[in-house]
Amino acid sequence: MATKFHTIVVGPFAVNCYLLWEENSSAGLIIDPGAEAETITYWIDELGLKPEAILLTHGHGDHIAAVAELKKQYDIPVYVGVGDEELLANPSANISAFFDHPVVAPKPDHLVQDEQKLLIGGIQLTVMATPGHTGGGVCYLEESTGRLFCGDTLFAGSIGRTDLPGGNHQQLIDSIMTKIMTLPDVFVVLPGHGSPSTVGAERTSNPWLIGGSYA
Repeated sequence: MATKFHTIVVGPFAVNCYLLWEENSSAGLIIDPGAEAETITYWIDELGLKPEAILLTHGHGDHIAAVAELKKQYDIPVYVGVGDEELLANPSANISAFFDHPVVAPKPDHLVQDEQKLLIGGIQLTVMATPGHTGGGVCYLEESTGRLFCGDTLFAGSIGRTDLPGGNHQQLIDSIMTKIMTLPDVFVVLPGHGSPSTVGAERTSNPWLIGGSYA
């Protein structure tokens, strides 16, 4: 089935919230609603979508601040990677407390794990566990279109921070090398902040990855 996506940049940290939907049915997913629930709702209405779930790449406060309002409004489940569930309810763990704007999100309805297959509203995704930025960080791979929603694991020309609670630099590098860099070069990387890229572009030009092993 054909899908489309739309990017909404939200919040003071300019988080990329993605709307992904099945073209024929308009059933859709909200990925990383980091803030501005009213803006996200506007685009859902503008595009004529019917949200079926909220998917989180990780539990940091800048990616979850609109979860509570959107979950209540649409009565939809929340998915997050195993290990990051504790971040949703703890402003200190999700680092929002350090920015004087504590964020608390509802308890997740589903914990996802590596290589798990999801079928939600006609949209098929594969979960890729990519810890390092957080302990339970994940990416969502749409193989049929070659799209990877990777949160703060990998950016265009950079990688996620690992100096925050739960971060681990070597673990993040290993995650990127063994999971993302094994994908085809043409696959599109859709990060949690900044511009999109491709696996091939990051393989050949990302200074954090050049010279690494892809085994």
